[in-house]
Amino acid sequence: MNTQLKKRNLIQFYLIQSILRQNSLRQLRTKPTHHYNDKYRTRNTKEDKQQDDLFLYKSKGQHLLTNQRILDSIVRKSSINPTDTVLEIGPGTGNLTLKLLDVASKVVAVEIDKRMVGVLNKRVKEHGFEDKLSVIREDALKAEFPKFDLVVANIPYGISSPLVAKLVYGANPFRSATLLLQKEFARRLLAKPGDSEFNRLAVNVKLVADVEFVMNVSKRDFFPVPKVDSSVVIIRPKDRIPDVNLDEWWAFTKNCFGKKNKTLGATFKQKKKVIELFRLSKMTSSNGEEINRNQYVCADDDGDNEEESDGEECHSSSCADRELLLFKEKIIEVLKAGSFEDKRPSKLCNEELLYLLSMLNQSGIYFHEQTKPRNVGNVAFAAAYS
Repeated sequence: MNTQLKKRNLIQFYLIQSILRQNSLRQLRTKPTHHYNDKYRTRNTKEDKQQDDLFLYKSKGQHLLTNQRILDSIVRKSSINPTDTVLEIGPGTGNLTLKLLDVASKVVAVEIDKRMVGVLNKRVKEHGFEDKLSVIREDALKAEFPKFDLVVANIPYGISSPLVAKLVYGANPFRSATLLLQKEFARRLLAKPGDSEFNRLAVNVKLVADVEFVMNVSKRDFFPVPKVDSSVVIIRPKDRIPDVNLDEWWAFTKNCFGKKNKTLGATFKQKKKVIELFRLSKMTSSNGEEINRNQYVCADDDGDNEEESDGEECHSSSCADRELLLFKEKIIEVLKAGSFEDKRPSKLCNEELLYLLSMLNQSGIYFHEQTKPRNVGNVAFAAAYS
Protein backbone atom coordinates (compact mmCIF):
# COMPACT_ATOMS: atom_id res chain seq x y z
CA MET A 1 0.00 0.00 0.00
CA ASN A 2 2.81 2.39 0.89
CA THR A 3 4.43 1.72 -2.49
CA GLN A 4 1.19 2.42 -4.36
CA LEU A 5 0.62 5.61 -2.33
CA LYS A 6 4.11 6.80 -3.13
CA LYS A 7 3.57 6.15 -6.83
CA ARG A 8 0.23 7.99 -6.76
CA ASN A 9 1.79 10.97 -4.99
CA LEU A 10 4.68 10.98 -7.44
CA ILE A 11 2.29 10.99 -10.43
CA GLN A 12 0.29 13.82 -8.88
CA PHE A 13 3.49 15.79 -8.30
CA TYR A 14 4.54 15.47 -11.95
CA LEU A 15 1.04 16.39 -13.14
CA ILE A 16 1.06 19.54 -11.00
CA GLN A 17 4.54 20.46 -12.27
CA SER A 18 3.43 19.95 -15.86
CA ILE A 19 0.35 22.16 -15.38
CA LEU A 20 2.42 24.90 -13.73
CA ARG A 21 4.99 24.78 -16.55
CA GLN A 22 2.24 25.03 -19.24
CA ASN A 23 0.69 27.99 -17.44
CA SER A 24 4.06 29.72 -17.29
CA LEU A 25 4.63 29.22 -21.00
CA ARG A 26 1.13 30.45 -21.77
CA GLN A 27 1.79 33.62 -19.76
CA LEU A 28 5.03 34.20 -21.61
CA ARG A 29 3.28 33.83 -24.95
CA THR A 30 0.47 36.17 -23.99
CA LYS A 31 2.64 38.73 -22.25
CA PRO A 32 1.83 42.18 -23.65
CA THR A 33 4.38 43.50 -26.16
CA HIS A 34 4.85 46.90 -27.72
CA HIS A 35 3.63 47.25 -31.30
CA TYR A 36 4.23 50.23 -33.52
CA ASN A 37 1.96 49.49 -36.48
CA ASP A 38 4.72 48.74 -38.97
CA LYS A 39 7.19 50.93 -37.07
CA TYR A 40 10.37 49.41 -35.68
CA ARG A 41 13.08 50.96 -33.58
CA THR A 42 16.64 50.66 -34.81
CA ARG A 43 19.09 48.68 -32.74
CA ASN A 44 20.52 50.41 -29.72
CA THR A 45 24.25 50.13 -30.48
CA LYS A 46 27.13 52.02 -28.94
CA GLU A 47 28.30 53.09 -32.41
CA ASP A 48 25.06 54.66 -33.62
CA LYS A 49 23.27 56.20 -30.64
CA GLN A 50 21.72 58.71 -33.04
CA GLN A 51 19.47 55.95 -34.36
CA ASP A 52 18.03 54.90 -31.01
CA ASP A 53 14.72 56.70 -31.33
CA LEU A 54 14.26 56.47 -35.10
CA PHE A 55 11.28 54.52 -36.37
CA LEU A 56 11.70 52.42 -39.51
CA TYR A 57 8.78 51.67 -41.81
CA LYS A 58 8.76 48.23 -43.40
CA SER A 59 5.98 49.28 -45.76
CA LYS A 60 8.29 51.96 -47.20
CA GLY A 61 11.14 49.51 -47.69
CA GLN A 62 13.19 50.95 -44.81
CA HIS A 63 15.45 48.00 -44.02
CA LEU A 64 18.97 48.86 -42.85
CA LEU A 65 21.80 46.55 -43.88
CA THR A 66 23.76 46.00 -40.66
CA ASN A 67 26.22 43.24 -41.57
CA GLN A 68 29.58 44.98 -41.80
CA ARG A 69 31.13 42.15 -43.79
CA ILE A 70 28.44 42.46 -46.48
CA LEU A 71 28.79 46.25 -46.54
CA ASP A 72 32.55 45.96 -47.03
CA SER A 73 32.07 43.38 -49.77
CA ILE A 74 29.61 45.63 -51.66
CA VAL A 75 32.06 48.53 -51.58
CA ARG A 76 34.94 46.30 -52.67
CA LYS A 77 32.99 44.74 -55.54
CA SER A 78 31.99 48.20 -56.79
CA SER A 79 35.61 49.00 -57.78
CA ILE A 80 35.43 52.63 -56.66
CA ASN A 81 38.26 54.93 -57.65
CA PRO A 82 39.45 57.77 -55.37
CA THR A 83 38.29 60.26 -58.00
CA ASP A 84 34.78 58.81 -58.41
CA THR A 85 31.48 60.45 -57.57
CA VAL A 86 29.10 57.78 -56.26
CA LEU A 87 25.31 58.06 -56.42
CA GLU A 88 23.59 56.33 -53.49
CA ILE A 89 19.81 55.97 -53.52
CA GLY A 90 18.07 55.42 -50.19
CA PRO A 91 21.09 55.81 -47.86
CA GLY A 92 18.96 55.53 -44.72
CA THR A 93 21.05 56.26 -41.65
CA GLY A 94 24.33 55.94 -43.53
CA ASN A 95 25.73 52.47 -42.82
CA LEU A 96 26.81 52.12 -46.46
CA THR A 97 27.35 55.86 -47.01
CA LEU A 98 30.19 56.09 -44.49
CA LYS A 99 32.07 53.28 -46.21
CA LEU A 100 31.54 54.90 -49.63
CA LEU A 101 32.79 58.26 -48.35
CA ASP A 102 35.92 56.57 -47.10
CA VAL A 103 36.98 55.50 -50.62
CA ALA A 104 35.25 57.89 -53.05
CA SER A 105 35.86 61.52 -53.91
CA LYS A 106 32.20 62.42 -53.36
CA VAL A 107 28.88 60.77 -52.57
CA VAL A 108 25.53 62.11 -53.76
CA ALA A 109 22.81 60.61 -51.56
CA VAL A 110 19.14 60.73 -52.59
CA GLU A 111 16.85 60.33 -49.57
CA ILE A 112 13.18 61.32 -49.27
CA ASP A 113 12.82 60.85 -45.48
CA LYS A 114 13.94 64.01 -43.65
CA ARG A 115 14.43 62.03 -40.41
CA MET A 116 16.95 59.81 -42.15
CA VAL A 117 18.69 62.85 -43.61
CA GLY A 118 19.09 64.31 -40.12
CA VAL A 119 20.73 61.17 -38.74
CA LEU A 120 22.82 60.73 -41.89
CA ASN A 121 24.23 64.27 -41.76
CA LYS A 122 25.03 63.94 -38.05
CA ARG A 123 26.89 60.67 -38.47
CA VAL A 124 28.79 61.91 -41.51
CA LYS A 125 29.85 65.06 -39.67
CA GLU A 126 31.08 63.03 -36.70
CA HIS A 127 33.32 61.07 -39.07
CA GLY A 128 34.64 64.23 -40.73
CA PHE A 129 33.17 63.51 -44.17
CA GLU A 130 30.67 66.39 -44.39
CA ASP A 131 32.57 68.09 -47.24
CA LYS A 132 32.34 64.94 -49.38
CA LEU A 133 28.59 64.37 -49.03
CA SER A 134 25.81 66.01 -51.02
CA VAL A 135 22.22 65.12 -50.06
CA ILE A 136 19.22 65.44 -52.38
CA ARG A 137 16.04 65.24 -50.28
CA GLU A 138 13.61 64.13 -52.95
CA ASP A 139 11.84 61.13 -54.44
CA ALA A 140 14.49 59.23 -56.42
CA LEU A 141 12.03 58.55 -59.24
CA LYS A 142 11.38 62.28 -59.68
CA ALA A 143 14.80 63.69 -58.82
CA GLU A 144 17.15 64.96 -61.50
CA PHE A 145 20.46 63.24 -60.82
CA PRO A 146 23.68 65.25 -61.16
CA LYS A 147 26.71 63.82 -62.94
CA PHE A 148 28.06 60.64 -61.32
CA ASP A 149 30.46 57.79 -62.11
CA LEU A 150 28.94 54.89 -60.20
CA VAL A 151 25.76 53.87 -58.42
CA VAL A 152 25.98 51.89 -55.19
CA ALA A 153 22.71 51.45 -53.35
CA ASN A 154 20.40 49.35 -51.21
CA ILE A 155 17.27 50.13 -53.24
CA PRO A 156 13.84 50.15 -51.56
CA TYR A 157 12.01 47.10 -52.96
CA GLY A 158 8.93 49.06 -54.01
CA ILE A 159 10.75 51.19 -56.59
CA SER A 160 13.26 48.67 -57.95
CA SER A 161 11.74 48.25 -61.41
CA PRO A 162 11.22 51.92 -62.38
CA LEU A 163 14.48 52.95 -60.76
CA VAL A 164 16.55 50.40 -62.67
CA ALA A 165 14.84 51.57 -65.87
CA LYS A 166 15.54 55.21 -65.00
CA LEU A 167 19.22 54.43 -64.54
CA VAL A 168 19.85 52.34 -67.64
CA TYR A 169 17.72 54.50 -69.97
CA GLY A 170 18.53 57.83 -68.33
CA ALA A 171 20.57 60.69 -69.76
CA ASN A 172 23.46 60.29 -67.30
CA PRO A 173 26.24 57.95 -68.47
CA PHE A 174 27.83 55.87 -65.71
CA ARG A 175 30.35 53.05 -65.38
CA SER A 176 28.38 50.59 -63.27
CA ALA A 177 25.57 50.23 -60.74
CA THR A 178 26.02 47.89 -57.76
CA LEU A 179 22.52 47.31 -56.44
CA LEU A 180 21.15 45.38 -53.48
CA LEU A 181 17.75 44.11 -54.63
CA GLN A 182 15.04 41.72 -53.57
CA LYS A 183 16.28 38.25 -54.53
CA GLU A 184 13.28 37.47 -56.73
CA PHE A 185 13.67 40.75 -58.60
CA ALA A 186 17.39 40.13 -59.11
CA ARG A 187 16.60 36.70 -60.60
CA ARG A 188 14.27 38.36 -63.10
CA LEU A 189 17.02 40.75 -64.14
CA LEU A 190 19.46 37.87 -64.56
CA ALA A 191 17.02 35.56 -66.35
CA LYS A 192 17.85 34.18 -69.79
CA PRO A 193 15.56 33.03 -72.62
CA GLY A 194 13.86 29.81 -71.57
CA ASP A 195 14.07 30.55 -67.83
CA SER A 196 10.73 30.73 -66.04
CA GLU A 197 11.65 34.22 -64.75
CA PHE A 198 12.51 35.56 -68.21
CA ASN A 199 10.38 38.63 -68.81
CA ARG A 200 10.07 42.00 -70.51
CA LEU A 201 12.14 43.75 -67.84
CA ALA A 202 15.14 41.49 -68.49
CA VAL A 203 14.77 41.96 -72.26
CA ASN A 204 14.66 45.75 -72.03
CA VAL A 205 17.50 46.09 -69.53
CA LYS A 206 19.75 43.70 -71.47
CA LEU A 207 19.23 45.72 -74.63
CA VAL A 208 21.42 48.45 -73.15
CA ALA A 209 23.30 46.81 -70.26
CA ASP A 210 24.91 43.64 -68.94
CA VAL A 211 23.84 42.25 -65.56
CA GLU A 212 26.20 40.28 -63.30
CA PHE A 213 25.30 38.34 -60.16
CA VAL A 214 27.53 39.11 -57.16
CA MET A 215 26.11 37.42 -54.06
CA ASN A 216 23.03 36.60 -52.03
CA VAL A 217 22.30 38.40 -48.76
CA SER A 218 20.23 36.84 -45.96
CA LYS A 219 17.22 38.73 -44.65
CA ARG A 220 18.79 38.31 -41.18
CA ASP A 221 21.47 40.83 -42.20
CA PHE A 222 18.87 43.63 -42.16
CA PHE A 223 17.03 45.49 -39.47
CA PRO A 224 14.10 45.29 -39.29
CA VAL A 225 14.16 41.84 -40.85
CA PRO A 226 12.31 41.80 -44.22
CA LYS A 227 10.21 38.87 -45.38
CA VAL A 228 12.57 37.86 -48.19
CA ASP A 229 16.27 37.48 -48.91
CA SER A 230 18.19 39.85 -51.17
CA SER A 231 20.85 39.68 -53.87
CA VAL A 232 23.57 42.01 -55.08
CA VAL A 233 23.97 42.54 -58.82
CA ILE A 234 26.15 44.81 -60.92
CA ILE A 235 24.67 46.48 -63.99
CA ARG A 236 27.14 47.75 -66.59
CA PRO A 237 25.87 49.87 -69.52
CA LYS A 238 27.00 48.57 -72.91
CA ASP A 239 29.44 50.61 -74.95
CA ARG A 240 27.36 50.05 -78.08
CA ILE A 241 23.63 49.44 -78.25
CA PRO A 242 21.48 48.37 -81.21
CA ASP A 243 20.26 51.06 -83.56
CA VAL A 244 16.56 50.82 -82.74
CA ASN A 245 13.80 53.31 -81.98
CA LEU A 246 13.34 52.82 -78.23
CA ASP A 247 9.68 53.84 -78.21
CA GLU A 248 9.01 51.27 -80.92
CA TRP A 249 11.07 48.63 -79.10
CA TRP A 250 9.28 49.13 -75.77
CA ALA A 251 5.87 48.97 -77.43
CA PHE A 252 6.91 45.85 -79.36
CA THR A 253 8.16 44.00 -76.27
CA LYS A 254 5.01 44.98 -74.40
CA ASN A 255 2.93 43.35 -77.14
CA CYS A 256 5.09 40.24 -77.19
CA PHE A 257 5.44 39.70 -73.45
CA GLY A 258 1.82 40.39 -72.53
CA LYS A 259 1.46 36.62 -72.93
CA LYS A 260 5.09 35.55 -73.01
CA ASN A 261 4.37 31.81 -73.26
CA LYS A 262 1.87 32.17 -76.08
CA THR A 263 3.12 31.66 -79.64
CA LEU A 264 3.65 34.83 -81.64
CA GLY A 265 1.28 33.50 -84.30
CA ALA A 266 -1.51 33.12 -81.76
CA THR A 267 -0.83 36.56 -80.31
CA PHE A 268 -0.77 38.49 -83.56
CA LYS A 269 -3.72 36.66 -85.16
CA GLN A 270 -6.13 37.94 -82.51
CA LYS A 271 -8.68 40.28 -84.05
CA LYS A 272 -8.25 42.91 -81.36
CA LYS A 273 -4.48 42.90 -81.79
CA VAL A 274 -4.71 43.08 -85.59
CA ILE A 275 -7.05 46.08 -85.38
CA GLU A 276 -4.77 47.82 -82.90
CA LEU A 277 -1.68 47.37 -85.07
CA PHE A 278 -3.65 48.21 -88.21
CA ARG A 279 -4.64 51.57 -86.80
CA LEU A 280 -1.15 52.34 -85.53
CA SER A 281 0.44 51.46 -88.83
CA LYS A 282 -2.07 53.61 -90.70
CA MET A 283 -1.60 56.68 -88.48
CA THR A 284 1.17 58.00 -90.70
CA SER A 285 1.54 57.68 -94.45
CA SER A 286 4.86 56.93 -96.06
CA ASN A 287 5.56 60.65 -96.48
CA GLY A 288 4.67 61.43 -92.86
CA GLU A 289 1.26 62.99 -93.56
CA GLU A 290 -1.47 62.21 -91.05
CA ILE A 291 -4.30 59.95 -92.20
CA ASN A 292 -7.94 60.23 -91.15
CA ARG A 293 -8.50 57.72 -88.34
CA ASN A 294 -12.29 57.67 -88.79
CA GLN A 295 -11.83 55.86 -92.08
CA TYR A 296 -10.89 52.71 -90.16
CA VAL A 297 -13.26 52.86 -87.21
CA CYS A 298 -15.69 50.42 -88.85
CA ALA A 299 -13.02 47.79 -89.01
CA ASP A 300 -13.65 46.59 -85.47
CA ASP A 301 -17.46 46.71 -85.60
CA ASP A 302 -19.15 43.31 -85.32
CA GLY A 303 -22.36 44.32 -87.09
CA ASP A 304 -24.04 45.63 -83.96
CA ASN A 305 -24.04 49.24 -85.13
CA GLU A 306 -27.60 49.89 -86.32
CA GLU A 307 -26.99 53.47 -87.47
CA GLU A 308 -27.92 54.03 -91.12
CA SER A 309 -24.98 54.77 -93.41
CA ASP A 310 -24.89 56.15 -96.92
CA GLY A 311 -23.26 54.31 -99.79
CA GLU A 312 -19.96 56.13 -99.56
CA GLU A 313 -19.51 55.27 -95.88
CA CYS A 314 -20.40 51.63 -96.48
CA HIS A 315 -17.90 51.52 -99.29
CA SER A 316 -15.29 53.00 -96.96
CA SER A 317 -16.10 50.38 -94.33
CA SER A 318 -15.86 47.60 -96.91
CA CYS A 319 -12.46 48.89 -98.03
CA ALA A 320 -11.30 49.03 -94.42
CA ASP A 321 -12.41 45.44 -93.86
CA ARG A 322 -10.47 44.29 -96.91
CA GLU A 323 -7.41 46.27 -95.81
CA LEU A 324 -7.69 44.73 -92.35
CA LEU A 325 -7.71 41.24 -93.81
CA LEU A 326 -4.73 42.01 -96.02
CA PHE A 327 -2.92 43.53 -93.04
CA LYS A 328 -3.47 40.37 -90.99
CA GLU A 329 -2.12 38.26 -93.85
CA LYS A 330 0.91 40.53 -94.03
CA ILE A 331 1.67 39.95 -90.34
CA ILE A 332 1.37 36.19 -90.76
CA GLU A 333 3.63 36.27 -93.84
CA VAL A 334 6.33 38.12 -91.89
CA LEU A 335 6.12 35.66 -89.00
CA LYS A 336 6.35 32.70 -91.37
CA ALA A 337 9.21 34.25 -93.35
CA GLY A 338 11.30 34.53 -90.20
CA SER A 339 10.11 31.21 -88.76
CA PHE A 340 8.57 33.04 -85.80
CA GLU A 341 4.93 31.92 -86.07
CA ASP A 342 5.28 29.00 -83.66
CA LYS A 343 7.88 30.57 -81.39
CA ARG A 344 7.24 32.01 -77.93
CA PRO A 345 8.67 35.33 -76.66
CA SER A 346 9.86 33.65 -73.44
CA LYS A 347 12.37 31.65 -75.48
CA LEU A 348 13.67 34.37 -77.82
CA CYS A 349 16.90 36.29 -77.26
CA ASN A 350 17.25 40.01 -77.96
CA GLU A 351 18.91 39.44 -81.33
CA GLU A 352 15.91 37.40 -82.52
CA LEU A 353 13.44 39.96 -81.21
CA LEU A 354 15.32 42.81 -82.88
CA TYR A 355 15.35 40.90 -86.16
CA LEU A 356 11.60 40.26 -85.97
CA LEU A 357 10.86 43.91 -85.18
CA SER A 358 13.00 45.01 -88.12
CA MET A 359 11.11 42.66 -90.46
CA LEU A 360 7.74 43.94 -89.23
CA ASN A 361 8.75 47.59 -89.54
CA GLN A 362 10.07 47.05 -93.06
CA SER A 363 6.66 45.62 -93.96
CA GLY A 364 4.90 48.72 -92.60
CA ILE A 365 3.83 47.17 -89.30
CA TYR A 366 4.45 49.42 -86.29
CA PHE A 367 3.83 49.23 -82.55
CA HIS A 368 4.20 52.88 -81.57
CA GLU A 369 2.47 55.89 -83.04
CA GLN A 370 5.07 57.36 -85.37
CA THR A 371 3.59 60.87 -85.38
CA LYS A 372 3.53 61.10 -81.59
CA PRO A 373 6.44 63.11 -80.19
CA ARG A 374 8.71 61.24 -77.85
CA ASN A 375 7.98 61.89 -74.18
CA VAL A 376 11.49 62.43 -72.87
CA GLY A 377 10.26 62.94 -69.31
CA ASN A 378 8.93 59.40 -69.11
CA VAL A 379 11.53 57.67 -71.25
CA ALA A 380 13.15 55.94 -68.30
CA PHE A 381 9.96 54.33 -67.08
CA ALA A 382 8.71 52.84 -70.32
CA ALA A 383 10.88 49.75 -69.93
CA ALA A 384 10.05 49.08 -66.33
CA TYR A 385 7.02 46.86 -66.50
CA SER A 386 6.98 43.20 -67.41
